[in-house]
Amino acid sequence: MYRQKQRVILTAAAAIVPLVAACGSEKAGSDPGSGSVGVQRPVTGVEWRVDGFTADGATHRAQGKPYLAFDEKTGKVAGRLGCNHVNASATVRDGHITVGRPATTRMMCDTSLMKTERALLSLFDGKISYRVDADNLTLTSTNGTSVRAVAVK
Repeated sequence: MYRQKQRVILTAAAAIVPLVAACGSEKAGSDPGSGSVGVQRPVTGVEWRVDGFTADGATHRAQGKPYLAFDEKTGKVAGRLGCNHVNASATVRDGHITVGRPATTRMMCDTSLMKTERALLSLFDGKISYRVDADNLTLTSTNGTSVRAVAVK
C-alpha cells in the first residue's frame, strides 16, 4: 500500500512540475500572440512622462520633461506641460477621459517648451481617447493631437 501511494505521488508530481514551470516562465508585457501574459497598466495612479506628440500632421519630441498623472480618487489630472504646471478635473471611463478647463502657472519659457505646452493644452477642456499598451499611453484629442507617454517606474 505504501509503495502504491509513493507511485501515485511521484506520478502526480511528474505531471504537475512541467505545468508549474511553464506558468512561471510567462513574461509580463510580451508581444501579443506570443503565449505570454501581458500586464495592463491602469491610466490612473501612474505618472506618465510625455515623450512626444503629433500635432498638425507633424511628430515632435516633447521638451522640458512634461508629465501627467490622473488621480481617480480626486477626479483630477495634474502635471507639467513643459514649462508650466497644470491641473484640471478628469474623469476616466470606457477608453475616454473627460478633462476640464486647465489651471496653469503662467511662466514664459523657451519656444520649444512652449510648443510642447501648446500641444498638451489642446488635450484639455474636452473628451480625449486613450490607449494603454504595457508601459505606454497614447492620448488622442478630438482635434487630432496625439500624445505619447511612458509610465515612470
